[in-house]
Amino acid sequence: MKIELGQQQIEVHVEYGPRKKLSLHIDPSGLVTVKAPNHTGNDVVMNAVKQHGSKILKQLQAIEAARTPMKIREYEEEGKFLHLGRYYLLHELIETNGRTEQELQDDLKKFYFVSCKKVIGERIKIYQKQLKVTPKSFIIEESRTKWGSYSSAKHLTFNYRLAMAPIDVIDYVVIHELCHLLHMNHDRSFWRRVGSVMKDYKEKEAFLARYGHAMTL
Repeated sequence: MKIELGQQQIEVHVEYGPRKKLSLHIDPSGLVTVKAPNHTGNDVVMNAVKQHGSKILKQLQAIEAARTPMKIREYEEEGKFLHLGRYYLLHELIETNGRTEQELQDDLKKFYFVSCKKVIGERIKIYQKQLKVTPKSFIIEESRTKWGSYSSAKHLTFNYRLAMAPIDVIDYVVIHELCHLLHMNHDRSFWRRVGSVMKDYKEKEAFLARYGHAMTL
């Protein structure tokens, strides 16, 4: 669910369950979740979010500020960059001879996009068989707030920065989005389905929340 707060549009995930009250949570990665009683109307959820709009935006701004790297990246041959959970020297990932700093940065981003598309494609083939779902398509994009997303038309989107994460963390994001083709909301059925494929998915969530800020250019 997307909700307008001031001049900003935020994405809100709604978890329905046998609870009496509605509650709002923002995790360390910036994911806004509303836990609501079963059969709660969308208007009730939207009003609750807007009621706490200023507080939500302030927390999201603080999370975004924490994502900003404290150290400027060194785009030189001996500079170290993450790829699939390991640090590599820049010249091990891309050609560095005769390249300007801006060209190196552009080439490295292209490398991550290509690598991410390849890996995500491979992992989707594995897990769509287990989950018995088939996405219509997937794309790789640049995002500062989301690792992955889905649409009701079965189109999936993944953040190119996932190419920096370990394979098992990439697997978690792939499984997460594929499970949304079965369950649109983060209800108990959704998390049970995720857990049926990856029992330690909470560890992967914690990894992204703790180390996601380092997975950046």
